[in-house]
Amino acid sequence: MKKILLISTILLLSVSLSNAQKSGKTQKQTSAPVEKSKAQAEETKGMETPKKGDSFLVTLKTPSYKSGITYLCYHMGKNLNIQDSTVINNQGVAVFKGESSMPGGIYAIVFPGKNITFDFFVDKEKEITIYADSADLQNVVIIGSKENELFQQYQRFVATKGGLMQTERIAYTSSKNLADSNLHQENYNKYNKELIDFRDSILKNYPASMMAVMLNAMKEPDLLFTKPKTRQDTLDNYNNYKTHYWDGVSFTDDRVIRTPFFLPKLERYYREVVQQASDSIIKDLDYKLLLARVSPEMYKFLLNWFTDEYINPKYMGQDAVFVHLFEKYHSKGLSPWLNEKQQETISRRAYMQMSNLIGVKASNLEMVDSTGKMKPLYDLVADYTLVIFWDPTCGHCKEEVPRIDSIYRATWKAHGLRIYSVLSDNEKKKEWIDYVKEHKIGDWTNVYETKEMEKAVTDAQRPGFRQLYDVTQTPTILLLDKEKRIIGKKLSWEQLNDFLKTKWNEKKD
Repeated sequence: MKKILLISTILLLSVSLSNAQKSGKTQKQTSAPVEKSKAQAEETKGMETPKKGDSFLVTLKTPSYKSGITYLCYHMGKNLNIQDSTVINNQGVAVFKGESSMPGGIYAIVFPGKNITFDFFVDKEKEITIYADSADLQNVVIIGSKENELFQQYQRFVATKGGLMQTERIAYTSSKNLADSNLHQENYNKYNKELIDFRDSILKNYPASMMAVMLNAMKEPDLLFTKPKTRQDTLDNYNNYKTHYWDGVSFTDDRVIRTPFFLPKLERYYREVVQQASDSIIKDLDYKLLLARVSPEMYKFLLNWFTDEYINPKYMGQDAVFVHLFEKYHSKGLSPWLNEKQQETISRRAYMQMSNLIGVKASNLEMVDSTGKMKPLYDLVADYTLVIFWDPTCGHCKEEVPRIDSIYRATWKAHGLRIYSVLSDNEKKKEWIDYVKEHKIGDWTNVYETKEMEKAVTDAQRPGFRQLYDVTQTPTILLLDKEKRIIGKKLSWEQLNDFLKTKWNEKKD
């Protein structure tokens, strides 16, 4: 897609729009190049609360087209989303209008064919006229918006300085002597400083503008030490970076979410900057949501993203974040925009995770062996207990169970670990008995839940073992300590082995 470069070779504003869908409704998402979050995908419509009597009117005048459908879109996350669509008439004019206002943010016009687009700013404007030749998008004229005057002024300045910087960069790489290299380096630094100074002047003189929102969102904190020499230098760099990461970005400003750079900044912060311990994440996101409560769109965007990010966490123990989000926000009716199906999905997932969080004492399992003899989990005395739910007809189980048994016999058993093995499907009892005999895993505690036991649990409306242990696939593996507290879950046998080695080494120390 052809697009305008906002900051030449330095910063890119636009993101691609592909496979946009024609729609007569406003605020319908496009088929964008990056998938939207699950909660946001269904809830883009109605993101704003229109004010009574508000409206918008955007008139596009273009000599490039005399027909075809054009789109008025807005940036959100990594996507372009359709605000409105209309037909260009034979005079090259397209009119977008709606009864609700256009919330502040970065918008885009997508020309017919969906491969040419340019961005513009919207703040409090209600009527905007755009003169745009798709063959000359550097010289778009926008009337009715002071924000875009500043935006275009900045574009022109950056295009000029960016070009000069690129020239000096190329000249520097081809310099044949030190004097020339130094000269080109000085020139490059000079143009770069002028660009930075120009940016800072906008932040100083127009602090409430959309330009300031954009520049602050893209700004990176300075490092205290460009070449850290000690561990403390590195630690100070990290602490300073984290402390100033959100400088200039307001979580009470709904305009921020309608930009292409807020979501990547949010993702980077929670995936790379914040410590990945659940307690650290919970404390941080609670503070962000508290700030955002006065800004409905920001609050909604954040809670949706946090929910999607941690409903299936990437790291062991982070399911506690999702359970916290459910208990503090969703279960208390603080996400009313979600439909019944979404709320049900969140509730079900939270209840599946609540009783098997890291550090929680595992629920006792009252099950029987193949002869019908009771073999409760808590009767198994061991320094470590590996609880595995599996199915003898499951392909992955057939691969993992022999490997687990091999490392168990070679190492784990001698360190006081025992295995409590649960058949996940009581319809497979015969296959399970045959498998245990054939693979000689009879020294495991092999148990299952009879149909009568299963019915008794259901009739009593008690949670079954699948909910208690979050058994949604097989094999599901949990590691318990001597007191039957959960210390590891959903790990491969290699990860388990590494984890146990660490535990055993800690005992030696």
